[in-house]
Amino acid sequence: MKIEIRQAAFPDIAQINGLYEDLCDYLSANHNYPGWRKGIYPTEQDALAGFQEQALYVAVDAEKVVGSIILRHVPEEGYKQVEWLTENDYSKIYVVYTLAVHPDYLHCGVGKALLDFAEMKAKEEKCLSIRLDVVKGNIPAEKQYQKCGFQYIDTVSLGYEEFGLPWYDLYEKRL
Repeated sequence: MKIEIRQAAFPDIAQINGLYEDLCDYLSANHNYPGWRKGIYPTEQDALAGFQEQALYVAVDAEKVVGSIILRHVPEEGYKQVEWLTENDYSKIYVVYTLAVHPDYLHCGVGKALLDFAEMKAKEEKCLSIRLDVVKGNIPAEKQYQKCGFQYIDTVSLGYEEFGLPWYDLYEKRL
């Protein structure tokens, strides 16, 4: 397996949507740590929005999209509630959204490769840090982020209580 990470192209959207759907099916049949739900989040619209912002990247193995990540310079509203490790100039901070790995590629290093890519891209742009949130209790994701050097900052509401997701742990990695 040779993973290539690149900016998403419009034809990738259908494969990304398939990845989201396959992952949501997998999560609903197993332990759904992130609370993702097919048709609610993530969806093709989320991928399309990331693509239109030129913020969507894909991990590809032999022309198959096996992972994706959205990197924005825009925080969730709830991020304003906490004290971060770096200043809050989001032109110099990347926020990770919708890091997804196809279930056939879980535990193969795709998630780490996407985070490494985010760090490389952020350093190229002279960013100060990378921030992300993870639904409280998503232990596998939290362990991965900590292994990759992210520090726990705080736990806040991001306004998703109606979906049964009241609390999110916030992480930051200084660059």
